[in-house]
Amino acid sequence: MLSGWYFFKPDEARALEAIVDRLIPPDDLSIGGKDAGCAAFIDRQMAGSYGDSSRLYTKGPFMHGLPTQGYQGDATPAMRYRAGLAAIDAYLKKAMSNRGFAQLTAAEQDLFLKDLEAAKVDLGKIDGKALFNLVLQNTMEGFFADPIYGGNRDMASWKMIGFPGARYDYRDHVAKHNQPYPHGPISIGGSPDWSRKG
Repeated sequence: MLSGWYFFKPDEARALEAIVDRLIPPDDLSIGGKDAGCAAFIDRQMAGSYGDSSRLYTKGPFMHGLPTQGYQGDATPAMRYRAGLAAIDAYLKKAMSNRGFAQLTAAEQDLFLKDLEAAKVDLGKIDGKALFNLVLQNTMEGFFADPIYGGNRDMASWKMIGFPGARYDYRDHVAKHNQPYPHGPISIGGSPDWSRKG
């Protein structure tokens, strides 16, 4: 189990945990984004090659493109999170009686996120809608990724949807149409019930 924060500062981590828990709230089907480790997943991504864009082309020219063309800019994901979370904090502390996102009620958090998604929040130089989309995308990735990357704690999302995970072999079940797979999920990191066969 991964612990500690590699990229986010404590206030950023608290805000991000609250955000992912509103994007994927806990319900009778599954745990929420916070307990599933979505913020931890994002933290590990920001501390790695995704966060610093070391494996992406990041040279100009930068022009406003179509949504299908993805992000067009020189800021890395880590830079976008750091600036975005700071802008959210500054905006909310001014608009919400000096309270950050984590201190808002669930209803206030939901309203803010809806407004952010709809581009109704002025975060200055930060594109709020693009920031919302980045956080939503990374939260979904953290919820459904293999637990080895810090999210999907205890394979909660895989259990919820019946995904078997990284199993070695499915040949015995390929022809069994419309029958549920009888085994629980397994992570890339293995499972306690694995045993060496001799």
